[in-house]
Amino acid sequence: MTPFLAEVLGTMLLILLGNGVVANVLLKDTKGHGGGWLLINLGWGMAVFTAVLSVAAYSGAHLNPAVTVGLAFAGGFPWSDVAMYIGAQMLGAAIGAFLVWLMYKDHYDITEDEGAILGTFATGPQIRNPLSNLISEILGTFVLVFAVLYMVGRDGGAIALDALPVGLVVVAIGISLGALDTCTVIAA
Repeated sequence: MTPFLAEVLGTMLLILLGNGVVANVLLKDTKGHGGGWLLINLGWGMAVFTAVLSVAAYSGAHLNPAVTVGLAFAGGFPWSDVAMYIGAQMLGAAIGAFLVWLMYKDHYDITEDEGAILGTFATGPQIRNPLSNLISEILGTFVLVFAVLYMVGRDGGAIALDALPVGLVVVAIGISLGALDTCTVIAA
């Protein structure tokens, strides 16, 4: 498997499972409807775990442009590969989002709450305060990239054991710092 394909597939898995749990919680008449914020955070953490574990050996499992750029700034990843990784991540995210929509199409069709529908693909603040919202995003991204930088192997790629701690960091960020969003969607 090439690093490009690994980033596409890993990011697709991340979004399929991460946005899938949000769709399960927010959309009308799903079995998880109303499951709450903690279920979303746990689902996202396990989505990160699954995606990282699946492709770490092939690409280092960046799965997020912030991680790719953070690793490049830290000198652990070549700048010449940044654009390819980000392109692969965007393609994988689009495929994952499409699959969530396809799987939950019947539920999207009957859900009248436009905010809930939007929340399955994006985050938005409960209280719009641009400065506070920006600080929240910066802190969450900093914690994610900082933790990932110290969890990866010396070659810049995550080792298998690192997948669970990275997933748990996402759960911790969502539970601790994600309260400002309508639904916590912090992709690692």
